[in-house]
Parts: sequence; C-alpha cells; structure tokens
Amino acid sequence: MANQLEQLKQFTTVVADTGDFEAMREYQPQDATTNPSLILKASQQEQYAHLVDKAVTDLQSGGLSGSALTEAIIDRVLIAFGKEILDIVPGRVSTEVDARLSFDESATVEKARQLIQLYEDEGIDRERILIKVASTWEGIQAASKLQDEGINCNLTLMFSLAQAAACAEGRIQLISPFVGRIYDWFKKENDRDYAPAEDPGVESVRQIYSYYRKFGYETEVMGASFRNLGEILELAGCDLLTIGPNFLEDLQNSDDPVERKLDPETAAQSDIEKLDLDEKTFRYLLNEDAMATEKTAQGIRSFAADIVKMEKLIEGKL
Repeated sequence: MANQLEQLKQFTTVVADTGDFEAMREYQPQDATTNPSLILKASQQEQYAHLVDKAVTDLQSGGLSGSALTEAIIDRVLIAFGKEILDIVPGRVSTEVDARLSFDESATVEKARQLIQLYEDEGIDRERILIKVASTWEGIQAASKLQDEGINCNLTLMFSLAQAAACAEGRIQLISPFVGRIYDWFKKENDRDYAPAEDPGVESVRQIYSYYRKFGYETEVMGASFRNLGEILELAGCDLLTIGPNFLEDLQNSDDPVERKLDPETAAQSDIEKLDLDEKTFRYLLNEDAMATEKTAQGIRSFAADIVKMEKLIEGKL
C-alpha cells in the first residue's frame, strides 16, 4: 500500500513548509512556502550561510549604505532562497513581504513589485512566485491590486471567515489559514485539548473551503501551521496543505489509509451565508473575533521581530 504522504498527494497538493532544501528534495512537494522565521533559521545554518554571504558581497560595493543596504541585502537573500527552492520543486515558492508593512497598502505593493522584479532579473517567471502578505485590510487591498498586475499572492496570517471572504472578493490567488495557531488559542482559552475532527483550526478551514466552493470562488485554500498529524489528515482534500518536515516524515513512514475529508461537491451544499464586506464591516467582524484579532496581531509582531533579527544578522556581516 502507498504510504500516507503518497495517498494524501492524490487528494491535495502537498507544499513543504520549510527553508531546508534537503527536506524538499526528500519529500518531493509540489510547492514550497517560507516566512521570515524560516529564512532567519536557515540563514543561521552553516550549509546556507553562503547565500547570505554572497548577497552581502554582491551589494556591499553597490553605492547603498545604512538601512537601504541592509534592506536590499535581505531582499536578495529572499530571492536567493526562492531561486534555490525553485530548482527543487516543480511548482511555486512563496516569498513574504516585510511584516512591518502589514498596514501600509502602497508600501506593500511597491515591495512586492521589487521582489518580483528581482526574481525576473534572475530569469524566474512570475507565475512561479506567490507574494505572501498578511491578511489585514490593507494587505488584502494591496494583494488585490497586485493580482490585477499579474502578481499572484498568498494571504497569510489568516484566522477568520471575514479575512477569507475579503480575499475571495479581491480575487486573491491563495490563502493560508493557520490551523495550529487557532488550535493554540482555543486550547489556552478553554483549557482543553481537541480531537482532530473537532479541532477549531480544522473547523475554520472546513468553513472557508465550503464558503469558497458554495459561492464559486477560485481562490485556493492552503491549510497551514499544523500542531499534529490528525489536523492534516482531517483536511485531506483541501486544495493545498503546507506541511513541515517532521510531519512529512511521519506521513511517509505510515501506511495507514488516508480518507478524503473535503470535497467540492459536498462543500457546495453547505448551509452557509455569504458575507457582504466593505472596510467597516470587515474591521468590525475581525474585532468581534477575539481569536482572529489576537492571532493576526501576534503573528505580525512575531514575523516583524524576526525581520529585525535578520537585519542584525546582516549588519553583523557588514
């Protein structure tokens, strides 16, 4: 019998959630995702230090200085990792905009254009890139504009149906609901564990998937940020799942059967109402969802902190 990873790939596009090239080669995902935390971690490892060193060397004599030089080097590091990843995976790589721009629509658009230009300068077609942006109102509006320019986006730090619905209306290519972080919040709030089938994070992805299928949206749903194998198996059939190397290994080492849990026909029959969103309604609904409000803010702070650490790493090399 095929192992669980092979079975899962029959229903769902498997994406590697890592900056580790060797893990990608081993598990052969279709796509790969990165974030500031993963890039920071990888940049500190000896086998990947040469990518950072090359970016520093290439740009150090280019006329830039101070924060502008550091920013340019970080952008070049992101593209270097992305390019290496695209030599391994056949599909797409997600590259994240600086989380400190999460509430600045115009700056997010400009940074995304810069990243795409750097990829294209390296001969990488923009169809193979997903620009990751936080699911704030400003981030969603920026991503919608980028989509109009042919720059596909991955809306990250996604915790609520309101965020997902706004992304669908903005014709965003892909969203990444954070299953594990939702689970973490409810576990702490209610002081209890949840079985995978009733996991609040799993339920959130089910709801979003059903909403998209019922109302005919084409935005792809990619479950992310898993805490246990059960969450992954409960979402078999989701458009995509981005999975860390530890769970990819568990799936590969198990021959237990994998049952498809999400399918478009069943989802399209769901009893779910369409949301009518403008900015005021979006902000109110997000405010009413304590979990989504807290986890979105916490995620932005965490990614921003890792960008600052990355800057200090670069400055140390300068």
